[in-house]
Amino acid sequence: MSAQTPNTTEIVVITGMSGSGKSTAIRALEDAGFFCVDNLPVLLLPKLTELAGLGQRIERVALVMDVREGRFLEAAPKVIDEVRRSGSTLEVLFLDASDDALLRRFSETRRRHPLAPQGTVQEGLKREREQLRDLRELADEVIDSSVLNVHDLKRLVQARFSKETTTQPSISVMSFGYRYGVPPQADLVFDVRFLPNPYFIPELKGLTGKHPDVARYVLDRPETEQFLEKLADLCTFLIPRYQKEGKAYLTIALGCTGGKHRSVAIAEALTRRLSAANARIQLWDRDVERE
Repeated sequence: MSAQTPNTTEIVVITGMSGSGKSTAIRALEDAGFFCVDNLPVLLLPKLTELAGLGQRIERVALVMDVREGRFLEAAPKVIDEVRRSGSTLEVLFLDASDDALLRRFSETRRRHPLAPQGTVQEGLKREREQLRDLRELADEVIDSSVLNVHDLKRLVQARFSKETTTQPSISVMSFGYRYGVPPQADLVFDVRFLPNPYFIPELKGLTGKHPDVARYVLDRPETEQFLEKLADLCTFLIPRYQKEGKAYLTIALGCTGGKHRSVAIAEALTRRLSAANARIQLWDRDVERE
C-alpha cells in the first residue's frame, strides 16, 4: 500500500460477487480500525471522502459497493477515478469465487440471488459477473475465496491492510493440500511431495506437521535441509524485488498431498528462517484441520 500523507484519507472499496465474503471482509477491516460503511451509494463516495477530512479526521475508511447499487453501479469507475485524482489513497479489493463455490454457499444459506429473485442462482451469477466486469478490471487486488473459510479470509484481509509502518511487503507462508486445490491467491507455489510421507508411518499418520515427531521425520533429512536452504535464499532474493515493484502482499504456498504433514512442517521451518529479516510475516496452515 502507498504510504499515507498527512492530508489524505485511505479508502478501501470492497466489491465482488454475492456470496464471496464481502461481509466478512468489511468486518475484518472494522476490527482493524477502519470506519466502515456497507452498501454506500457510489455517487456519495466523494462526499464521504470530503466529510472524512473534516473535524475529527477519519484516516481509514472501508465500504462495500456491489450490485445492490442498481443502475448507479455504472458510474463507479468514473467516481473512483475522481476520488483518486482528489488526492485520497483508494484501493479496490474485488472478492470472487468459483460458480460451484457460490452455488454451494447460496444452497447452504437458502438465500436468493439479488439479481434473480424469481430465477435460478446460476442466472443471477451470470448477470452479476457481467455487471461487475468493469469493477473487476480496475481492482488493485482480486481474492478468490473459493476454498477459504471465514477465518482464513479475515486473516488474509487484515494482513493485506495492516497499518503497521514498514517498507516491506506483508508475507504469508501457507501450507496446503493439493487434494483441495492450489490456493488461488498464492504468488509462489512449491511442491514438497518429493519428501517421504509421514502418512504411511502408523504412529505418525494421525498427527500433523506441528507435532515434534512429524517435524523431525520431515526435517531431519539432508534433502529437506538443502531444499529449505535453497528456498530461503530464493525468497530472500525475490522479496525485495517484489517490494521494488510495489507489491504489498506476498503469499508463499507449500503443498503436499493432504496439507497435514510435510507442507505444515516445511512451512513452519521456512517461516522461522524468513522471520528474522521480515517483520510482517505470518504462518497459515490452510488444510491442517481437514479430514
